[in-house]
Amino acid sequence: MTTTASPPRNLRDFYENPAVPVASGPSRSLRQARMLAGALGPAGAGGARTILDIGCGDGSAAATAAPLLHGHRLVGVDWSQDALARARTRMPYAVRGELTDGGLPFASGSADAVLFSEVIEHLVDPDAALEEIHRVLRPGGHLMLSTPNLAAWYNRALLLAGVQPVFSEVSLRGIHGRPGSEVVGHLRLYTARALREFVAASGFTVVRLEGAPFHGVPRPLRMLDRLACARPPLASILLLHARRT
Repeated sequence: MTTTASPPRNLRDFYENPAVPVASGPSRSLRQARMLAGALGPAGAGGARTILDIGCGDGSAAATAAPLLHGHRLVGVDWSQDALARARTRMPYAVRGELTDGGLPFASGSADAVLFSEVIEHLVDPDAALEEIHRVLRPGGHLMLSTPNLAAWYNRALLLAGVQPVFSEVSLRGIHGRPGSEVVGHLRLYTARALREFVAASGFTVVRLEGAPFHGVPRPLRMLDRLACARPPLASILLLHARRT
């Protein structure tokens, strides 16, 4: 007899499901780690810095970043117990926390940098999330945020054709009206302009915006996707570096 998994009752159930992806492409992780390494400098120059990987998922992004951040303290944070169990196999420290007021188990101003990779698009309340990140970062601390680009080059063409954009979702139970076959729980999507304005309004100074390719682009289109990274407003993934003001 074949059994079918019960549909998720709420977002918490959805993210505790081991079948839900908790990792994204290594190209984005590597580009983001290089941006952070360049901003922090070598550990010996100013001592070890504390970096929080908030929404660390299975720890694969932290594992990709670790060689470039040698000597710094990298701590993973996630709300999913399943994700944390996997993250602890890839990084020395991974703790549970939530992006609510006081929901992160760290003192105010205790972190030098936050990696916030492919998380903001999953949040019901991104305003509260950035407020909590602002709290734990020291003044001048670095925020490295990545998120899918609603205005990616192929999404512009899809919308003209009346097709739901890639990355957008209308259900937690299935794909409707867009390319792809995997439900990942995206609730919010940003253009480059919207992301800049939102982060600036949350108490940060935007330093830099770059583009990164998307690992799910079909192979024949991957060269175009890499070329689009030269124009961040067209890129698949937005990589934003900001500092706490």
